[in-house]
Amino acid sequence: MKSITINGSKRESVGKKSTKALRNAGQVPCVIYGGDKPVHFSAEELAFSKLVYTPNAHTVVIALGSDTLNAVLQDIQFHPVTDRILHVDFYQLFNDKEIAMDIPVHFIGKSLGVANGGSLRKNKRKLRVKALPSNLPDFIEADVTPLKIGGKLYITELANKSFKFLHSDNTVVCQVKRSRVSIDEEEEVEEGTAEGAAPAEGAAPAEGAPAPADA
Repeated sequence: MKSITINGSKRESVGKKSTKALRNAGQVPCVIYGGDKPVHFSAEELAFSKLVYTPNAHTVVIALGSDTLNAVLQDIQFHPVTDRILHVDFYQLFNDKEIAMDIPVHFIGKSLGVANGGSLRKNKRKLRVKALPSNLPDFIEADVTPLKIGGKLYITELANKSFKFLHSDNTVVCQVKRSRVSIDEEEEVEEGTAEGAAPAEGAAPAEGAPAPADA
C-alpha cells in the first residue's frame, strides 16, 4: 500500500489553551495510539490534504524530527461550520501485528445485465479488511462482467489469502437491478415464440392447428 509522509512536531503541552493556539496558527493537534504510550504531535493543516480528501487508502509515515512512525488514519474531527480539520487520531503500525482498515472497491468490466438495460447498484464502495501492514491492498477489484439482471456479487467471491474481510459471508458488494427498459435473454426468446406469432418457415404447425392448404 502507498504511504503519505506527514512532517510534524511533538507536543509538550496538550491543554486546551495550547491546542487553541495551535489551531490559530494553522496547525492540527494529533495523537498516535497503539504504542507503549500515546504520542502527541501537531502538523500543518495542508499536510493532510492528500490523506483526507481522496477516495484512496494510504498508510502514513509520520516524521517527528529524527523519529518516524508508521501509522494509519483512525479518526478525524472537522469543524461543524467551516469544515476545518480540528483533530486527527492515528493508530501505529507494527510489521508483526494485523490492522483493520477500510479499503476502496474498484468495479471493473461491464455486466451482461447492464448491457441489457439493467442498472448496477454498488452496495459497498469500501470493505473493511484485516491484515499485516505489508499485505494491505491499495484497492479491492470486483469484476461485474458475469452479472446478469438480478445477479449479485457476494463478498466471498472476492476472497484473498493475503487478508480477511470483516464482513459476513452474505454481504452483497454489488448487484444488477432490473429497470423499466431492461430485457434479458429469456424474455427475448419468449417474445419470438409468443402466442399468435407465425411459426418459422419449415416448422411443424402447432398441435391442433389446421394443416396448410396445398398450393
